[in-house]
Amino acid sequence: MSKSQLNLTRIVLLDLWHHKWVLLMAFIVMANAVLVVYTSHSSRNYTSQWDQLLQERDRLDIEWRNLLLEEQSQSEHSRVTRIATKQLDMKRPLPNEEVVVRVP
Repeated sequence: MSKSQLNLTRIVLLDLWHHKWVLLMAFIVMANAVLVVYTSHSSRNYTSQWDQLLQERDRLDIEWRNLLLEEQSQSEHSRVTRIATKQLDMKRPLPNEEVVVRVP
C-alpha cells in the first residue's frame, strides 16, 4: 500500500509538471480574480469617501454663507451708529470741533 501511494503521488506530480502551463494559467487567473475584487473594494471605499467629502464641503459652504450674512448684519452702518450713540455715549462732533490732520 505504501508503494502504491508513492507511485500515485509520483504520477500526480509528473502529470502536474507535464501540464505546468495550465497550472500557471490557473494561478494567474486566480490572482487576477483576487485583484479584481480588491480593486472593486478600493473603488467603492474611495467613492464613499468622495461622497462624504462632498457633503462636508456643502456643509462648510452653507456655514460660510451664514457667516457672511452675519458679518454683513453686524457691520451695518445704522447698527454701528446706534450702538455708538446708545452704549458708548458717542456723538458726531460739531463743525467747529473738527480738527483736520494733514500728513506731510
